[in-house]
Amino acid sequence: MSILVGNDTKVLVQGLGEAGAFHTDKAIAYGTNVVAAVRPGKGGQSVRFEGETDHSGVPGRPDRYAVDVPSFDTVREAVEATGANASVVYVPPPFAADAIMEAAEAGVPLIVTITEGIPIMDMVRVKRYLEGKPVRLVGPNCPGVITPHACKIGIMPGYIHQGGRIGVVSRSGTLTYEAVKQLTDNGLGQTSAVGIGGDPVNGTNFVDVLKLYQDDPDTEGVLMIGEIGGTAEEEAAAWIQANMTKPVAVFIAGTTAPPGKRMGHAGAIISGGKGTAKEKIAALEAAGAVVASTPSDMGAAMTEAMRRAGRA
Repeated sequence: MSILVGNDTKVLVQGLGEAGAFHTDKAIAYGTNVVAAVRPGKGGQSVRFEGETDHSGVPGRPDRYAVDVPSFDTVREAVEATGANASVVYVPPPFAADAIMEAAEAGVPLIVTITEGIPIMDMVRVKRYLEGKPVRLVGPNCPGVITPHACKIGIMPGYIHQGGRIGVVSRSGTLTYEAVKQLTDNGLGQTSAVGIGGDPVNGTNFVDVLKLYQDDPDTEGVLMIGEIGGTAEEEAAAWIQANMTKPVAVFIAGTTAPPGKRMGHAGAIISGGKGTAKEKIAALEAAGAVVASTPSDMGAAMTEAMRRAGRA
């Protein structure tokens, strides 16, 4: 099994500009079922994607693909016509919040928002709008979600992913790719990988994803990648200690960050002495997680966590 996305996921794309078209092409090459694009004013048209199949996605597929993706003026029209059950948002920052809310209003159950730089107050408005709705938002400012050999929604390189036993959840995009490559090289592979993004206001947090992996019978362990700033990692540590029965390995980025300095992500800033790497690491070690000391140790830490749990 996997979490969030799989072979039955039907993806619609919001924002088919240069970046959106590039990553949509890569997703289709990987084997993702992209069924629609929302392009206001261009409903009734279609966009053709064709090229060489990415064989790292689904073994045995044809060497080439050619897909005509229909365009719709609104998300609701796209959902009604195609049955799309996931949306990926590449809409520019000033308009991304409205795009998210349009997808939610149309009943799309999974909305993955790649867009970086959405104003914080816009995301506060989105969070309030989504309250009580049967919708899961992943992101913004995230690499996306992937289930190897089945579905890739986002900007991650598909070829490094390999089906396996480990669930990955991360605030960092590039560190997600490094972790996935190490898990693949170590023969552990992944059930799914979820980038939750590094913004201070986002849709899905560590605990949300940990719960999904805990309930997934095929996920035998979890690799979690956090960073300085906020309290998400401490909250995850408390949940792991109280509820998690599967081994967890962790890496916390930002151990050498100067005090008070923002490091890349808008959420990665230490405020009032809280959110330091030292505090996060201590909480996670107390919860029983194996903590990697450097990025190059993430795969080894997961292997050690599996060994301690008797699942090596």
